[in-house]
Amino acid sequence: MGRIATAAIVSLWVIPVSVLVNRIVPDPYMDEIFHIPQAQKYCNGDFMSWDPMITTPPGLYYLSLVHVAALLPSKYVLQLAPSFPEACSTAVLRSVNGVLAVLCSIIVYEIITHLRPALDDRKVTLFATVLALYPLHWFFTFLYYTDVASLTAVLAMYLACLKKKYLFSALLGAMAVVIRQTNIIWMLFVACSGVIDITMAHQKDSVEVDDSKASNKGTNLSALNTSVNVSSNLKRRKSRGNSKANQHIFYPSNTSSASQTLGLLHEIQAIVLSSWRIKWELLVSFSPFFFVLLAFVAFLLWNGSVVLGAKEAHAVSPHFAQIMYFSIVSALFAAPLHFTIGHALDLFQSFWKNRLLGFLLLFLASIASLLSVHFFSIAHPYLLADNRHYTFYLWKKIIKFHWSMKYLLVPFFVYSWLSIFRLLGKTRRRIWTLVYFFATSAVLIPAPLIEFRYYTIPFYFFILHSSINDSQSWLLIGILYTVLNAFTMTMFLFRPFHWDHEPGVQRFIW
Repeated sequence: MGRIATAAIVSLWVIPVSVLVNRIVPDPYMDEIFHIPQAQKYCNGDFMSWDPMITTPPGLYYLSLVHVAALLPSKYVLQLAPSFPEACSTAVLRSVNGVLAVLCSIIVYEIITHLRPALDDRKVTLFATVLALYPLHWFFTFLYYTDVASLTAVLAMYLACLKKKYLFSALLGAMAVVIRQTNIIWMLFVACSGVIDITMAHQKDSVEVDDSKASNKGTNLSALNTSVNVSSNLKRRKSRGNSKANQHIFYPSNTSSASQTLGLLHEIQAIVLSSWRIKWELLVSFSPFFFVLLAFVAFLLWNGSVVLGAKEAHAVSPHFAQIMYFSIVSALFAAPLHFTIGHALDLFQSFWKNRLLGFLLLFLASIASLLSVHFFSIAHPYLLADNRHYTFYLWKKIIKFHWSMKYLLVPFFVYSWLSIFRLLGKTRRRIWTLVYFFATSAVLIPAPLIEFRYYTIPFYFFILHSSINDSQSWLLIGILYTVLNAFTMTMFLFRPFHWDHEPGVQRFIW
């Protein structure tokens, strides 16, 4: 019932806003001027032509063909489109993302249900609905971009992995990569997450078996000691020695309860040892992911680059400041979780418990952040020249307001990452959080252009695993998203402007 309710709620805004956008902006805009003509070539059966300005693979266009094929019978009956190519209009192609947004909300619902089975349907529906309002995801639901399809495919892959359907998960991962190349990183992250879950569960089962054997042995010894206790004082002293031995036998039970607080190195050691014991099971389960990785490596060798087109403008760059921007943007988009007195005190207390190590980590994080913003802060020509994006104004009005601004923001960068780690640490193991950080870094650092759209998938993985279950925080986040969405869509639709050097209407966009 909750899935249907979530899909219905999301449809309530997807349909009317889509109609409004297509009525006011009927022609392709921004990156749509590349994507829509390319998709229409596919509709005409021309699969060999390729626009050199398109950087992503044709996965979205294949999904569009399936979508148009599904709609064509009804359009033919209503005489709206007598042929397949004519059915591939701008509005129809945009509707692909509308359908995917509804599907994505259902997938999010399923993931939350799997990760937090104790939550009731109402809360899960609320959480999934709020995440469907996430501003970057919500806005591009109404345009023909790859973002919604990319997020949907990645989350579907993750859900399949959570349900231990590894072959299906790998197939969805391949589809995600065909939609956007950087999703190869998220496929590897999902595979690593699956390995962590299997190995730690196997280790837990092994410990429980050992505890059960020790318990049975202890019970038998206890009965024997009771019998011997009646007959001899000498044997009573021996039984006391056996009792001490029994306490040592029960030690693995104590280790099991304490394993949740083991350090990162202990977790890595446990995973390596468990992986070796079940290596054949892991090999069979996760080999499909390996084959997808091999196919991607072959693509890199053939293409000579990660991106397909516009390779000069999207060359890989050491943009370490990008992960700093991600941290604060993600924290602001989940402000009710990060910027509260209670959470700040909780974060401080977690450092205070082990002050030496805590402040050492804080010092190293601050140094790394300072080095990132000083040496590896890149101003891409697209960022500096295009005043249609909000990032243009954020860069100009905040980062470049004064030479010291990027350094003054370092404490906020550090706090945001530490807050993210703290929230993830309450529900996930340290090794999972570390793999998440590496995956986020691998996706964002090579990207020279600051695009908040790139932050969507890592943000979803963070928020889905956050430890916040109260409805009040989610309602506040929902209000924040609704206000931002109303603002950005109003600016996009009703505040157009013109450039002196180029004809046509320009509009503000993320």
